[in-house]
Amino acid sequence: MPTRGSLAILLVPILLLLSCTANEGGALHVPAPGAISRDYVNPADDRPIPTALFGAEAEHPKPLAILAHGYGNLGADYSFLAGELVRLGYVVAAPQFDLPGDPPLPSDGNIAEGRMPAWERGASGTLHVMEALRQEGLASDAPVLLVGHSNGGDIAMLLATRHPDAAGAVLTLDNRRMALPRTASPHICSLRSSDFPADPGVLPAPTEQAEFNMLIRKADNLRHDEMWDGATGAQKAAMIDMLRACLDG
Repeated sequence: MPTRGSLAILLVPILLLLSCTANEGGALHVPAPGAISRDYVNPADDRPIPTALFGAEAEHPKPLAILAHGYGNLGADYSFLAGELVRLGYVVAAPQFDLPGDPPLPSDGNIAEGRMPAWERGASGTLHVMEALRQEGLASDAPVLLVGHSNGGDIAMLLATRHPDAAGAVLTLDNRRMALPRTASPHICSLRSSDFPADPGVLPAPTEQAEFNMLIRKADNLRHDEMWDGATGAQKAAMIDMLRACLDG
C-alpha cells in the first residue's frame, strides 16, 4: 500500500486527530477535510471503530455508503469517492479497521485463511457502524452500498457472502483474496488493477459473471497501490466511472 511519508493529510490540524501514534500493523486515524469523526465501539468484541463521516446531516437520513480502506491506509483515504457519493445523495462512513498495536496481517502461506479473523472482525464492525448510523437517524433504511479497496474489498465481499441482505451493491477496487460471491443480490462489481492478479477462484468465470449480472472490469494504467486519494485525476475518473456503472446496475 502507499507509504505515508510526508503526505499532506498529516497537515490536518491536530485537534482533528483521534490518535497520535501508529504502531506496526496499525494506522493513524486522521479524518479528511470535510469529514466529521465518530468513535464507535463494536459490542461483539469491545473494539473501537474510529469512523470518518461525510455528508452526515442531523434529521436528514440518507442512503448509506461504506468505504472500507486497504491495509495500511486510513479509513478516510478515499475522500474523492466520498465526495462523489455525497454528491449522489449518500451519507458516507469510512471506518478505520487497522488500529495501533494490531499484529501484521499474514502475507504468506494460505493468506485467505490467515486473514479470515481480521476480515470477520472488519465485517462485524461494519455491521455495527451501519446499525449505529441508522439508530442515530443519519442513515436511512435504503440498501447500503459497500466500496472496498484491497483488504477492505475482501472484508466487503465476506460481508456480502455471509450477510447478502446487508447491502444492495458491493464494489471492490482490486480485492485479491476473498472470493466474490456468485450471486445476483447484492449486485457484485469489481475494478481490477493493471498489475496484480487475484488469487485463483476469487474472480468468477465469464459465464458466471453473465449469469449473475456481475460487473467486472480491468483498468488500464491503474495499479493496485494507486487506488486511493493519491491517484491522478484520470485514474480517479476511471474509478468514479466504475462506481457510477455499478450503481446503474
